[in-house]
Amino acid sequence: MDFLRPAGWEEALAAKAEHPSAVPIAGGTDVMVEINFDHRRPEYLMDLNRIGELREWAVGDEDVRLGASVPYTQIMEHLRTELPGLALASHTVGSPQIRNRGSVGGNLGAASPAGDAHPALLSAGAEVEVESVRGVRRIPVEEFYTGVKRNALAPDELIKAVHIKKASGPQQFSKVGTRNAMVIAVCAFGIALHPDSRTVKTGIGSAAPTPLRARVAEDFLNAALEEGGFWDNGKVITPSIAKQFADLASGACNPIDDVRGTAKYRRHAVGIMARRTLGWTWEQYRSTGTTLEGAA
Repeated sequence: MDFLRPAGWEEALAAKAEHPSAVPIAGGTDVMVEINFDHRRPEYLMDLNRIGELREWAVGDEDVRLGASVPYTQIMEHLRTELPGLALASHTVGSPQIRNRGSVGGNLGAASPAGDAHPALLSAGAEVEVESVRGVRRIPVEEFYTGVKRNALAPDELIKAVHIKKASGPQQFSKVGTRNAMVIAVCAFGIALHPDSRTVKTGIGSAAPTPLRARVAEDFLNAALEEGGFWDNGKVITPSIAKQFADLASGACNPIDDVRGTAKYRRHAVGIMARRTLGWTWEQYRSTGTTLEGAA
């Protein structure tokens, strides 16, 4: 195994073009596990830690540009107001050591259906900025996942940043695991209210071959909220609407049985999380009508 260590971004793109099979590594929290268990033996490893711009973020008028190597700890400490759902998800990642090294870019590169960042990215609305020597493109996050641990990157492309819409309303993230910490999700659910567009978006993790949105559930809920005037009158969402939303979210899943849980349990748990997170976020919206910082 050869080790590539570019000093800058342009050098990294050139190295990736010359060695398309090179596996990028920054935090190493996914890649090194696979190598240590001999699940992966790449011909080249490309260390991106010398590229400082990948650890930078910028808050714009409408979105946050998050460098691919920004660690979860920085999101938790500095971006809780702008990205409350992602900050909540970051709290559930591994241990403090892993949160200091792991990043959203790494989660996207690994493309595991159980990655903790994915539901929050889907529900908030994100685009993945990727680049090669051929140029730059931005991929909507729901189009980025193409299969189990597969993504839409071309062989010569690297993830440079993620653009995530700033929260205009409350967001939540919930995760079921076999214990309270240091655990891969049995399943996970993210939800974000977008009062500016009067829509609700969702994200489901570890309950299908890829992370996904519960689009039918979203369409039902968006129509019910609009028809009932809920955005304007701030009424409590009725139990029948909440139950139908939860049932449709559960129906969006396509899970498997594995050592962490059964397919039946995953569907059931996603429905429970959908109903609960909808209740939490809507109560926050009713209380303030404005963006709230996610609870730790």
